[in-house]
Amino acid sequence: MIQQTASTEPGREDAPKPPVAVPRIALVGVHGFGERHLANLARLEQAGALELVAVADPNPPQAGTLADTVAVFPDLDALLAAQPGADVVILATPIQTHAPLAIAALSAGMDVYVEKPPVASLAQFEQVLATAKDHGRLVQVGFQSLGSQALPAIRDLVEAGEIGTVLGLSATGQWLRTKAYYNRSRWAGKRSLDGTDVVDGVATNALAHAVATGLHLAGAHTLADVTTVETDLYRANSTQSDDTSILRVRTAGGNTLLCALTLCAPEQLNPTVTVHGTLGEITLSYTEDEVVILTPAGERREFFGRTDLLENLLDARANGTPLLSGLEDTGAFTTVLEAIRTAPAPAPIGAGFITWEGEGDDAHPVVRGISELMERAVLAQATFAELGVPWARPLPPVRTLAVGGRPVADYQDGSHIRAVSSPRPYLHPVRTLNGTVVTDHQPLDHVWHLGAGVALQDVDGVNFWGGRTYTREAGQYVWRPDHGSIATTGTGSFRDDAGADLPGILEEALAWNGPDGSPVLREERTWAWSGVAPSTWRLSLDFALSPAGSTPVSLGSPGSNGRFEGGYGGFFWRLPECADAAVWTPAGAGEAQTHGSITPWLAWSGTFDGGPATLVFVAAADCTDPWFVRVEGYPGVGQSLAWDSPVIAEPGTPVRRHITVFVADGLLATADIEALINQQGDLS
Repeated sequence: MIQQTASTEPGREDAPKPPVAVPRIALVGVHGFGERHLANLARLEQAGALELVAVADPNPPQAGTLADTVAVFPDLDALLAAQPGADVVILATPIQTHAPLAIAALSAGMDVYVEKPPVASLAQFEQVLATAKDHGRLVQVGFQSLGSQALPAIRDLVEAGEIGTVLGLSATGQWLRTKAYYNRSRWAGKRSLDGTDVVDGVATNALAHAVATGLHLAGAHTLADVTTVETDLYRANSTQSDDTSILRVRTAGGNTLLCALTLCAPEQLNPTVTVHGTLGEITLSYTEDEVVILTPAGERREFFGRTDLLENLLDARANGTPLLSGLEDTGAFTTVLEAIRTAPAPAPIGAGFITWEGEGDDAHPVVRGISELMERAVLAQATFAELGVPWARPLPPVRTLAVGGRPVADYQDGSHIRAVSSPRPYLHPVRTLNGTVVTDHQPLDHVWHLGAGVALQDVDGVNFWGGRTYTREAGQYVWRPDHGSIATTGTGSFRDDAGADLPGILEEALAWNGPDGSPVLREERTWAWSGVAPSTWRLSLDFALSPAGSTPVSLGSPGSNGRFEGGYGGFFWRLPECADAAVWTPAGAGEAQTHGSITPWLAWSGTFDGGPATLVFVAAADCTDPWFVRVEGYPGVGQSLAWDSPVIAEPGTPVRRHITVFVADGLLATADIEALINQQGDLS
């Protein structure tokens, strides 16, 4: 047998291939996160995937850390001047150095792996991106979570309808950072340093992976994928940068991502990104690559692997594999960073809302109640300011109602409310004359409850209440794309301060618009308010609902759609939590005896956060609408417009309602209430 040998003739298919050169790597920054890169480089070098040829750091690694073949330089300039033949440069350096170092390495013909955030401004992003394109080089950004194989799996689940229609996404992170964290370097906790942008902060650095991963799942990668970024930035530490913040990002694809992040939590928790749907939700714990899928069928957990981003970069160089975290695809994140960079400086959180734990360099601040506030923000897709958090920047009201110079209520137009909470005007906070707040809005249990106002869940099939809709067919609450909104038409009048002789008046015309923006109802609404006694003031509401077109409109409720005693809708007042809550009418006391009753008045008293107060709801003389009362599940009072059957609004014949509310400091008894009502005369 003649043994055949491979030919070396040029062009022959069976000619041996020339050996593939092993990529040569240089690492700039060997301390801090650079130590993780050294460990990863050692792993890959042992596997024969690369060769570490040089490092650069003004503080060189300890002797014996590196092989004798690795050249050591004080900085990148010296490394480039020596031309050690590196193909890829890894930058694990302070944020403000990323852009100039990346530009230098790219200009020298090297591909770059840069730690997050890749740059400190949008201008730097565009400069680095242009340099990479001009030199035909690759830039990978160190968002390691984007290498998770959970991400395509989650996209597949969403596209398959596993959780129904996407309502929005959230990214949450609750970490704690000590004084030592901010003392580790000159740039830590800085927005700028010596006139140079740094943009350190909870969203841009510490929990940047939460933001980047949330944007990725929201379909926002490039600059063009983000339409708006709203920032609400705060700090408990004595730093320049934010440590407790809300970001709300709206994407070109129609998604909303709400990022709620803090470094002032009571304990360190795994950060998560959640896709919220009408049938459930999918939550990724990206540090663990764990996915929890919650659907009506139950809960299941899945774990996924992760592709190393340096290996991905090397594969892209050799085989053209797409980068998992390429610079251009971090444009959406850079848009967020730019919004933070250009936002007003983070507002300090008052010392009265912070508890310090630990001592010395181990001391760290905890913002009281931050976990519940973040959960509420996520559910409402709202900022801390919009929630009315006491340490947050106040959200300016559209108007302020006052009695004798004292503000007693703020009028909000609802424009900041998420679409599925049925945006609408409302009063909040409503206060007693001594300043005790007696309304709540966007509470954790029902984020679509909005202070005092008018709302209905079924107006010819349109939900003007918010949240899920109760349908007779389903026999339960279901998410439907049926949410409307209520907005002023720009007409009306306003007299803000109720003086000695004249009441305050707010008259306005409102349009009740369906999901497509077309009007369903027209409303004429009048709020009036005046002082009654040194500790009591009076608020009245008149509203008239008319069809926007020439055909009748049905006004319904869960009760009219089959939910037993669920006839809420019309006037509704959401109260805050209070101690020793009592609710009563002339005919009975407690939720069981007042809910569904028809009486001339209903009273609620209790000790609120600002002190004891009493609310007296007085019906019009001819009113037959039952009271809607909740005490145990949540505190709320309303007058049911459609208790167990719909009311029809006919063209030319508006559905009219009137109610008066006395707001009093202190705890009133029945005799006090009846004397107050009799003193006021006919309240209709």
